[in-house]
Amino acid sequence: MSDKTLSGGAAPVLVTGGAGFIGSNFVLDWLGSGCGPVINLDKLTYAGNLENLASVEARADYTFVHGDIRDRALVDRLLREHRPRAVVHFAAESHVDRSIAGPEAFLRTNIDGTFAMLEAAREYYGTLTGEERERFRFLHVSTDEVYGTLAPDDPAFHEDTPYAPNSPYAASKAASDHLVRAWVHTYGLPALITNCSNNYGPYQFPEKLIPLMIANALKGKALPVYGDGQQVRDWLYVVDHCRALRAVLELGRVGETYNVGGGNQRSNLDVVKTLCALLDELAPGSKFAPHFGLVQFVTDRPGHDRRYAIDARKLEGELGWRAEESFETGLRKTVEWYLGNAAWVEHVTSGAYQQWVAENYAGRAAAEASR
Repeated sequence: MSDKTLSGGAAPVLVTGGAGFIGSNFVLDWLGSGCGPVINLDKLTYAGNLENLASVEARADYTFVHGDIRDRALVDRLLREHRPRAVVHFAAESHVDRSIAGPEAFLRTNIDGTFAMLEAAREYYGTLTGEERERFRFLHVSTDEVYGTLAPDDPAFHEDTPYAPNSPYAASKAASDHLVRAWVHTYGLPALITNCSNNYGPYQFPEKLIPLMIANALKGKALPVYGDGQQVRDWLYVVDHCRALRAVLELGRVGETYNVGGGNQRSNLDVVKTLCALLDELAPGSKFAPHFGLVQFVTDRPGHDRRYAIDARKLEGELGWRAEESFETGLRKTVEWYLGNAAWVEHVTSGAYQQWVAENYAGRAAAEASR
């Protein structure tokens, strides 16, 4: 991939949700690769953290704006003043458990917010001419959960797999995908969609499986595993995902969807076992080793999809992208990062976060421990 081509001179990209997990990794990767300036618009909800971006906050080519993607006046002003060559739309509520407990916020952000961004981008695109108009792109970053669930022997999700979302989160993301598609075909907005598998890596908020297990294990807390732990996910190292997004922006065909997967299908229980073995090795002074002894099976969540898997051959064949990290190498890097950034974990796991964890897991009956 040519960073010179990507940078396109001095024109910035407008990133929404750039203080979140994937968004902040994308901002760091984009700036680190010399791809041009970044305008980062983030509301800073519980999962947004400016500490993720402390290493770039003083750079002249990075601008942070605190605001809501549904604030049309703000978004219109940013587009008008900064004239970005692309919008990279990460901003979303993304935790399935939270969507079950309170779906309204997911509809407001993921559907209403995407609609607002599409309308702002459409109006802005209408003002562009020449090279600016030709190169402008709207990249909508979505999830494989829109496709529903797979049986053990089903083929992996591909770009033409019918949508069948099973959680409020997945339904809200499916709706946003459909909006983007409609704005391409009805209004000619040069947009693209990516649907990714489960991401993991640095800066992930400790409500998701891998960072939650690391944080709990190091404190000797229970490692809650839903049901029998045999739910299968395709794990994608977040930096590989960021590289894929850069490829889609540079080379992707307008109106197309590209699935992004790491090719690493693992059951949740296998992930926890591997993670605990790494902690035993990398934190030999932990008094809670062997950490797998902390596993506690808990009642499964409602509507829990059994298996996700991504067929990324379109992305690989058309754009030349390949995941560089295996699950083993990526997970080792992730554990090493969390062990080296204990202060970050302490800062983000605020009282509000602790209250959420307690509410989410306290009511779940412990299942048989002898699995």
